[in-house]
Amino acid sequence: MSKPAWLFLCLTLAAAILGVNVNAQDEQTTSFIASGVFASLLLLTLIVGRRIKFDPVLR
Repeated sequence: MSKPAWLFLCLTLAAAILGVNVNAQDEQTTSFIASGVFASLLLLTLIVGRRIKFDPVLR
């Protein structure tokens, strides 16, 4: 996995954990929305990362 993918994975987990642990309804909703946004960006970086191939053989 690339570095941006790891970053979005960590942000997704942090936002989800924060959303579970917060008691206020508004902050919980905001945390879950942020978690969804970070998860979609994680999926996007994983898809883009598969399309770019690295060819170590120089011709």
